[in-house]
Amino acid sequence: MTSSMRTLLLWLTLVLVLYVPALCEEIYVNNVTGDDQFLGNASESKGFGHGPVKSVARALRIASRGDRVILAKTDRPYRECITLSGARHSGYPDLPFEIDGNGAILEGTFAIGDHAWEHIRGEIFRFRPRRMNFGLLYLDSIPAKRPSGSSSDEMNTRLDPRQWLKMDRHIYFRAEADKLPYNYDLTYTGYPIGLTLYRVRHVRVHDLVVQGFQIDGINAHDMVFDASLDSITARGNGRSGISVGGVSQVRLIACLLGNNGTAQLRTEGEAHVQMSYCDLIDNTAPTICQRGGTIEQLDGNHSVHEEARSVMKFPDATSFQPPQ
Repeated sequence: MTSSMRTLLLWLTLVLVLYVPALCEEIYVNNVTGDDQFLGNASESKGFGHGPVKSVARALRIASRGDRVILAKTDRPYRECITLSGARHSGYPDLPFEIDGNGAILEGTFAIGDHAWEHIRGEIFRFRPRRMNFGLLYLDSIPAKRPSGSSSDEMNTRLDPRQWLKMDRHIYFRAEADKLPYNYDLTYTGYPIGLTLYRVRHVRVHDLVVQGFQIDGINAHDMVFDASLDSITARGNGRSGISVGGVSQVRLIACLLGNNGTAQLRTEGEAHVQMSYCDLIDNTAPTICQRGGTIEQLDGNHSVHEEARSVMKFPDATSFQPPQ
């Protein structure tokens, strides 16, 4: 290779290094003041379409490789499923595609209509959700208590007031005397997965609460490389807080996982997970369920710290009551 060619390649490399970051943009999301007709180019509305979009899904539709999606933390959860997929939701080795949650809540619960409930006997009612799988019933914005077992012969004695169970593809709930289901704030885990990562690389998701999803809070499905989940709280999801499967490599940094249905962290296939300074709380399910894959502990220990339990709160600041 001649010196002139080497010089040309050097200049092209320098141009790319300077040019690629210039193409990357920040996209702002605010589910209170935003509008999906806006451009997402400002944190506040500036008129003529300049301002935040309303939904994370809209931000991801207009995002490109290496962009940064910035969520506003408001008094409302973001009720949606979101997916990062392919090159447009990937980044570069030194410039990841980012979702900065700023402590916002991604929520998967649905309201239950008053007419959905069917009276069975006494204070026991039931409804049939659209999907069963690993779903949970929420009472006053936190997962409701449920007993072990589901025998119909023991339902009246085992199901205490304000408790629930799954049976025959229905959700059964026992009300208190002289009350009906519509006297309670009852919701159900309706959306399947909060955040899905599929065939992406060089991704960072930071400072996000993911709760109330029927299956997993976050699922790195397959071919996910160089992905960091940083300061994530995943709680009250039907199956697991975070699931990593297929051929994927994911880092968990300072994450808090608890109150999930069957496992706090789940791996399968050829997945490889690195953990640093994470707290996994075993109050409702095992901390880890491995159906394949490997987990590497880098720094700190996953643990059941009391201080971690104390911050495992839901929006109304009421501590979660695990199933008995």
